[in-house]
Amino acid sequence: MEMKGWKDEQRFASAKEKLQNEKFRSISRFLFELVVVLLFAALTAVLMFQSVTMQESSMEPTISVGDKFFMNRLIYKVSSPKRGDIIVFRTNASDDAALHIRRVIALPGETVQISDGMIIIDGRLYKEGKGFPSISNPGLAASPITLDNNEYFVLGDNRNNSEDSRYGDIGLINKRYIVGKLWFTVSPVKKLGFLKG
Repeated sequence: MEMKGWKDEQRFASAKEKLQNEKFRSISRFLFELVVVLLFAALTAVLMFQSVTMQESSMEPTISVGDKFFMNRLIYKVSSPKRGDIIVFRTNASDDAALHIRRVIALPGETVQISDGMIIIDGRLYKEGKGFPSISNPGLAASPITLDNNEYFVLGDNRNNSEDSRYGDIGLINKRYIVGKLWFTVSPVKKLGFLKG
């Protein structure tokens, strides 16, 4: 009888140890999977988003100097900029070239002109519905400009105090120089949240 009791105890101890080992393996597997998921999420965030700070007054009043954002760097790898998007771009292929933030107005293949302070796209008045001021200097867009494939015409929201596609030092923006789209306002805290165009 004692022998049977001893064997039962041994079986119980063995089953308990096996259960503890399985529990340990299960917790270890869960922790490993959690670490992998978190590392993947962090890597994705690093690849997809980049912090950018507004350095110019060209987008006021929509964006002020010093406002900070997360920029989505992958969106234009799978799609193209749309009219009204606020994009981040460089004026050339150099990684050292300054980043600029402007609003997309005209798309590849379109003809844009600024006449009597208003934007004309493909012969039609472009109504933004945002209450931007009449444009006092049409710059290069005083005459019609037809965009090639992958070219975008951009303006700052501060229409009368912005260097943009109206001027030669910015000009038309080739898609390959577009770094990303402004996505989320980080600072100031009162503006925290997804950017509304």
